[in-house]
Amino acid sequence: MTTRNDCLERDQHDPLAPLRDQFDLPAGVIYLDGNSLGARPKVSLVRAQQVIAQEWGHDLIRSWNTAGWFELPKRLGNLLAPLIGGVDGEVAVTDTTSVNLFKALAAALTMQAQDPASAGRRVIVTERSNFPTDIYMAQGLTAWLDRGYSIKLIDSPEELPAAIGADTAVVMLTHVNYRSGHQYDMKASSALAHAAGALIVWDLAHSAGAVPVDLHADGADLAVGCTYKYLNGGPGAPAFIWVPKKHQAKFQQPLSGWWGHAYPFAMAPDFKPADGIARALCGTQPIVSLALVECGLDVHRQTTMAAIRSKSLALTDLFIELVEARCAAHPLGLVTPREHAQRGSHVSFTHPHGYAVMQALIARGVIGDYREPAIMRFGFTPLYTSYADVWDAVEILREILDRQDYNVDAKRDAVT
Repeated sequence: MTTRNDCLERDQHDPLAPLRDQFDLPAGVIYLDGNSLGARPKVSLVRAQQVIAQEWGHDLIRSWNTAGWFELPKRLGNLLAPLIGGVDGEVAVTDTTSVNLFKALAAALTMQAQDPASAGRRVIVTERSNFPTDIYMAQGLTAWLDRGYSIKLIDSPEELPAAIGADTAVVMLTHVNYRSGHQYDMKASSALAHAAGALIVWDLAHSAGAVPVDLHADGADLAVGCTYKYLNGGPGAPAFIWVPKKHQAKFQQPLSGWWGHAYPFAMAPDFKPADGIARALCGTQPIVSLALVECGLDVHRQTTMAAIRSKSLALTDLFIELVEARCAAHPLGLVTPREHAQRGSHVSFTHPHGYAVMQALIARGVIGDYREPAIMRFGFTPLYTSYADVWDAVEILREILDRQDYNVDAKRDAVT
């Protein structure tokens, strides 16, 4: 059995351990919810003060030029691109994941409609267990288009090959499932879509900054994701969209705002899309929150995705091992795959009173989260999660379960 001293020793030899000091982690808290909202880099406060006091407060409108505000979505995109297998000029940090997904789906459907060989395809394939907003955006887009499009929902990854057919226009998948932590084989899934003549759009919300992603090598067509989870950009931080150069000339999206115009300051009455990734932009950017994204990206630049992935798997292996050994007397069910190739960077367990148990954990300073049905979700961010954190979190979980120290009638929060 692994002991706490074993975990402390692993922390002493962990090459990523020094990065923990760059985050503002409250005393007495074990934060295992970075898969929902990443912790704050300490420099974010300084950067926010700089943007607000100096760039906005003193330099005023001049900062669009002098502070590089106007180029920020593309500059941050270039910093983020290596984390997902992109290159310069393929990523923009902008808008929300939902909005970017709407753009990407619209562009993919338009590309298919304009291809004589694919013009009759009218089906979008996705998972029923996908993050709901992805399905909602697809429903909203297809209803708005009113051209006979439909959505086919699969109930497990194993159903994907049979679901993709001659009528499939787009396959829309989340690389790491938000609830279970299951990770798709991106290369194999992309190949399945392409073999049937479909395009594939990936949601990287639970992948970017947590697991290695190589969009080019794995044959993706378009991708979106957020920056407020493992990239630690802050609550509601702008998301990102990836459009490979091979698709940029054909990329058309209906949110044709002035930032996506070829000559935005010409103030022309007719829209002409910009070249390159700029055509994925829409309206004026939220500069204060956009600027903070760079703080999280700067921490990532101090390590590699290989090192992050190695520690992520070690942390999640340890958590599964300790929960199953120390809490074996309780009705916990592992939801997350054991196989490394199929696991993201969070671990989910079911419990009949999962919500109540999670609230008890939070009250004891172990912050995870809850997702229906009866799933307790624990996220492991290698940049700041320690092995001792894992041991201590499991020990507190064991104490709560052994003593039944949770309130089954706990009132549910609006946000959990």
